[in-house]
Amino acid sequence: MNQAIPTENDARAEIEELSANKESVGLKTNWKRTELKALYDLPMNDLLFKAQSIHRQHFVPNQVQTSTLMSIKTGACPEDCAYCPQSGHHNTGLSKEQLVALDTVIQSAAKAKQAGATRFCMGAAWRSPRGKDFPVVLEMVKEVKKLGMETCVTLGMLSNEQAHQLKQAGLDYYNHNLDTSEEYYDQIITTRTFGDRLETLGHVRDAGMKVCAGGILGMGETLEDRLGLLQALANLPEHPQSVPINQLIAVKGTPLEDAKAVDSLEFIRMIAVARIIMPESYVRLSAGRENMSDEMQAMCFFAGANSVFYGDKLLTTDNPDTDHDKLLFERLGITVEGSEAVQQEPSGSSNGQPKETNKPAKKLYHNAAVA
Repeated sequence: MNQAIPTENDARAEIEELSANKESVGLKTNWKRTELKALYDLPMNDLLFKAQSIHRQHFVPNQVQTSTLMSIKTGACPEDCAYCPQSGHHNTGLSKEQLVALDTVIQSAAKAKQAGATRFCMGAAWRSPRGKDFPVVLEMVKEVKKLGMETCVTLGMLSNEQAHQLKQAGLDYYNHNLDTSEEYYDQIITTRTFGDRLETLGHVRDAGMKVCAGGILGMGETLEDRLGLLQALANLPEHPQSVPINQLIAVKGTPLEDAKAVDSLEFIRMIAVARIIMPESYVRLSAGRENMSDEMQAMCFFAGANSVFYGDKLLTTDNPDTDHDKLLFERLGITVEGSEAVQQEPSGSSNGQPKETNKPAKKLYHNAAVA
């Protein structure tokens, strides 16, 4: 007997039942892949409307959080991640560098803060932190915190003890991406398992830090894999507080240098689904913004993205420069979280009635370059 093909009305009814109110959606950590597919397949206008409606329940509508990312130890990573120019398994022409000096990190964080960033992220190309270098990283966290910035690091796999040491140093976020679905994972990385990543995220949660975990689109994965990535993130014991969605930067010398670019509308749909199923998480436009048009980024913000990496460099790849981002935000009427500009509160914070502060608007950015 042939099974009936679900209609658009069937999908819409299922989604309306799933997200009848924000409380039920916010607590949901048992998403089925069929539910995510039903969301993804909604007509674009319906999907964006739903994502934006949920976004406004939990966040200031026209506001983004800005982070600056700095490589504190570059190259010669022993992992074989197919997308990564820092892997020692690939010949990308990247020079190996030692852990940078503490003073250099402090200076870079200060410049990032002056340019408008509120969070400073530090990344080291390690499988896991080394004994001799880890105490220096702890000092970096402490010094950046003294500047009044949020802190985030990505150092590879962590032990439970290391996670607690980072927490004691004042670390706010730990980044450890799942990258892709569990089924596709071994096509991208063979030197550690999907389970290894989940274990590290467990140590981070247990230590009381916020989790930053997302993935990469455009590595040859199927739609099923992309939805599997979001399912794995949303079904963690607690939703990640920050969810970076990367568009692959195909770097010459990596196994993925000839990977086909992600269709822009497919990418926007993924942002919208992420916003709907993880309504209280920051959804960050991460790597790949250099190749996104202003119009594509604008649609991503409408779909629920509300965080970006800010500054003209990520770890080793390009990012839109600060002047371009400043102009884009001004054109879209977007302010930066932590600024003193007049801001509308989330509708959910005032019984659905938007209200404004009486703080005067001021210029959000300076012309200082971000390291």
